[in-house]
Amino acid sequence: MARAEIVSIGSELLLGQIVDTNAAWMAQRLTDLGVDLFFKTIVGDNQGRMADVIDRALRRSDVVITGGGLGPTQDDLTRQVIADVTGRKLVLDRELLSQIEQRFRRRGFIMTANNERQAYVPEGAIPVKNPNGTAPSFIVEDAGGVIFALPGVPFELKWLFDNEVVPYLRRKFSLSEVITYQVLKVSDLGESAVDDLIGPLIAESSNPTVGVLAHPGQVDVRITAKAGGTEEAHKLIAPVAEKVRSLLGRHVFAVDEDTMEQVVGRMMREKEATVAVYEDTTSGLVAERVQEASFEHFLEGVIGNGVGSIRRVLAAAHGPDEVEQLLGKPERLVAELAAAVRSRAGASYGLALHGVPDPGDMSQNLARGRTYMSVTDGERATDRSYNFAGRGRPDRTRMSVNAINVLRLALQQEPDPARTR
Repeated sequence: MARAEIVSIGSELLLGQIVDTNAAWMAQRLTDLGVDLFFKTIVGDNQGRMADVIDRALRRSDVVITGGGLGPTQDDLTRQVIADVTGRKLVLDRELLSQIEQRFRRRGFIMTANNERQAYVPEGAIPVKNPNGTAPSFIVEDAGGVIFALPGVPFELKWLFDNEVVPYLRRKFSLSEVITYQVLKVSDLGESAVDDLIGPLIAESSNPTVGVLAHPGQVDVRITAKAGGTEEAHKLIAPVAEKVRSLLGRHVFAVDEDTMEQVVGRMMREKEATVAVYEDTTSGLVAERVQEASFEHFLEGVIGNGVGSIRRVLAAAHGPDEVEQLLGKPERLVAELAAAVRSRAGASYGLALHGVPDPGDMSQNLARGRTYMSVTDGERATDRSYNFAGRGRPDRTRMSVNAINVLRLALQQEPDPARTR
């Protein structure tokens, strides 16, 4: 099994000016190939530090893939550093130079002298034409391992990886195994609760392996198998996935790339159901998600801001005294808000989210307070309440996901009594 390492090059990555999406993308591709990725490193545009990182990578990995530093400017040092680390000199590749010149001519530009630097590669390297940019790639086959030098521009890097790196790796390392995974997405259970339910599967797994990853409002259960082919890997995954489903039940709401919004959108289209929303502490995220689920089935959204908003929404069905009483009973209040937005919009369902934050807690995640949710179709309600309420992005994201999940449960037409978590 080949061992790979990714080295992302660029001071802008270290400074946080650019997010390193290239490394994450390549990591996924390497996984699909069945190549083990043990290290990912980011290094700035410093010749000494680059040499140290690439030399260390070459000593411990069979394949080193660098991204960035192949441009025409003085701080594009990757060519020179790879040459130094592998004990080679840089040589001009006339064919690469011709390709670069032709590319400039086709675009109606005159090539400047510094662009010629891009046609230099370490002596003995395999030059790789880049049809999407002026920075050629190259491969150095060293005694310690193989180095791929790729440009940092994402669409250039991705094309070269798929069309040059992947075929090379398959040939070089006789890659016959693939690594395939399936992700079961779980709602309304925390990471520890999921782990408690499927812990024995995780502990006992070898091939496939089972792992858990938490997101705000969602937990992913990833089942990963290694086999001679994709079909064989899926056969290994299937019984484990079925076991996970049996343990987690209806908390599993989607698989792989499917999202909560997509699931709910399909359900709304199938039922020809429309939805209206009231929310306050989530600041419009619930309405945004419902619109994303199915724009044509979202009728209205109200973003409340304090007691005044609540009074206005409830004014058509409740007198002032009754509203004042509801303000002290948040479970009833959120149910009435769901009914009110449903009625005023003429929707099939009303969804309401009302948060009561602790004014003394400014935490961005799991802030103290209570959040109440209700969905009604006019006959019955599906409710939830949670022991936190905050306006930080993590809390708003978590609560908006949970609210869409309550709508999912209501659309399933499954009686679900209120429960506090």
